[in-house]
Formats: sequence, C-alpha cells, structure tokens
Amino acid sequence: MVINATIPPGEHVPTADQRLVRYGVPWEHFEAELALRGDRPVPRMAYLDGALELMTPSQRHENLKSMIGRLIEVYALENGIELSPYGSWTLRNAPQEAGVEPDECYIVGLDQTKEIPDLAIEVVWTSGGIDKLEIYRRLGVGEVWFWRAGRIAVHVLLDETYLKAPSSELFPGLDLELLCSFLDHPTATKAMREFREAIRHRSDREPRV
Repeated sequence: MVINATIPPGEHVPTADQRLVRYGVPWEHFEAELALRGDRPVPRMAYLDGALELMTPSQRHENLKSMIGRLIEVYALENGIELSPYGSWTLRNAPQEAGVEPDECYIVGLDQTKEIPDLAIEVVWTSGGIDKLEIYRRLGVGEVWFWRAGRIAVHVLLDETYLKAPSSELFPGLDLELLCSFLDHPTATKAMREFREAIRHRSDREPRV
C-alpha cells in the first residue's frame, strides 16, 4: 500500500521547498514517475527502500545550488582542474533500491564517461525527506557535499562508508568557508569575480617553494 506523508518544511515562509514523501512505493512505480515527468525539471525525485520523495525546490534553493556550482567552476579554472557539471542527473540502481537527482553534480578529470559523478551537492534548505546520504552510499558517489545554514559539510566515501571530512579531496586547498562567504552576493557574476580575486590574492601570499 502506498502511504502519502507531507513533510513539514523547516520554515513556514514562501521560500520553503515543497516536499512530499510516499511510503510503500514499488521500484517500478518510481521508474514510471520518472517517465511521466519526462524532461521537466520538477518534481525532483529520490527513492530509498520503497520511500519516494517528490520535491519542488524554492527559488532560493535553486539559486544556492547554482551559486555553489559556479564558484566551484571558478576554483577549478584557477587551479587547472578539469571537470564538467551534470546538473540533476538521474542516478539510480534497481538492485540497491536507491535513486536520486542531485541539486548539482560533477565528474572531475578528463574522463567524462563515468556512470556515476565524483561529486554530488545537496542544498538542505528545509527539513524533512529521506536519507540522501544513504542513497549516495549505495550508488557509490565518492564525495557528497551538504550545504546547510551557511556551511558545507563534506562526506567522503571510504570502504563503503561515508566519513565526514574537514575539506574536499577532489579540490585540495579549496576553502569552503571562504566559498560560502560569497553565496549571499546579489548576482552570480559578482560572486564569481570576487571569489576569483580572493583565490588569486591568497595564491600571491603563499610562500614560493
């Protein structure tokens, strides 16, 4: 039997995400929902052990995930790191009963043929929902970032278990606290320009070997 449960938002304001979780949903139903939605960007879906989450992100949610992505790309350009963004790529594994559409994800390196991204990013703008980290673990995503309340938490997969890490293994030297300080800028281009200047300034101050 399918049971619908409305997950209360973490804040009762217009910026809150709209989220619904159904329990007791067969995997085939998840696949059918994806097919019915087609190429539309919403609702974004996640699935774990019979729980199906349907989420329509708020404007601020979408702005945050895009801003984080653009700043990652600035850092990559300044440090010679090859990568490509894959947006809300639908990731799923039927035997593991796990599926998710990240807020943003990246494949890092010249090999862009991987079937799973190296990095997935999730913006936790409102509370509730299913365990996304467990979904990513079953899918084998090497690094997952969760933005919550102005900070980014990094989880690195080691021996099929996520360990919380102080920094990113994919982007050595990236100051995530510094990155987050630019997320409140009025435009993405302003944030990108000023973040680039901050990176260059730090680089100029580093001692030469």
